[in-house]
Amino acid sequence: MQNVVVELTPTDIGTGQPAIDHCKTALSVGKHVVTTNKGPVVNAYRELQQLAARNRVGVFFEGTVMSGTPALRMSSETLVGNDIQKIRGILNGTTNSILTEMETGICYEDALINAQSQGYAEADPTNDVEGHDVQGKVVILANVLMGGNVTRDDIACQGIAHLTNADIAEAKHEGKTWKLIGVIEKNGEQVEGYVRPEKLDDTDPLANISGPTNAICYQCDLLGEVTLIGAGAGITETGYAVLSDILSIGRN
Repeated sequence: MQNVVVELTPTDIGTGQPAIDHCKTALSVGKHVVTTNKGPVVNAYRELQQLAARNRVGVFFEGTVMSGTPALRMSSETLVGNDIQKIRGILNGTTNSILTEMETGICYEDALINAQSQGYAEADPTNDVEGHDVQGKVVILANVLMGGNVTRDDIACQGIAHLTNADIAEAKHEGKTWKLIGVIEKNGEQVEGYVRPEKLDDTDPLANISGPTNAICYQCDLLGEVTLIGAGAGITETGYAVLSDILSIGRN
């Protein structure tokens, strides 16, 4: 595997640098690239794919959406032959953990502190609680799985910081549960998406996903709705995502 470069450097979420330049350099000299950095895929997906094609190599990034849980490979390989019309998911474990705790009566501020103490949330949780992390994943899913050409600016985004215990209690009384949901949908020739908290019926497959677990639903023309549930973060899980991409290169 001397022809594979694994790109894991700390990267600016807005610009995707320096990871984008690292990926370009590797692809330009005929190296496959494996990365878990969202930045290059969010900001330069088409450019990197074109560069890879010219040099007869590939760029692999399974770990950018649900870590080791195969949210991308599930669609591109296992569900091949289906026309996926809509994707929606719980794509951030930090916010799901906070909302799960709030259902027990804990206020948002204390639930956030608990998430930080358990390592789910960063010292600065803005990227998670304001929905920016999910927004980037929605861009990836829209462009990679549904053939879109969207940027962050195209994806309306609202986080969970405004939700109160009264909101949570009201939803429970209605037989519903608040979740931060990322959605991508085909509308004619357009691919559109958004990120926002939604009250889900308790019968919804995403409603009962608790704690830091992630889940994603694919609405397929042949199979109907298919739901994948698994870890969305973690050192071991992210490492597995890298391994799975390297093994995929080897198989192909």
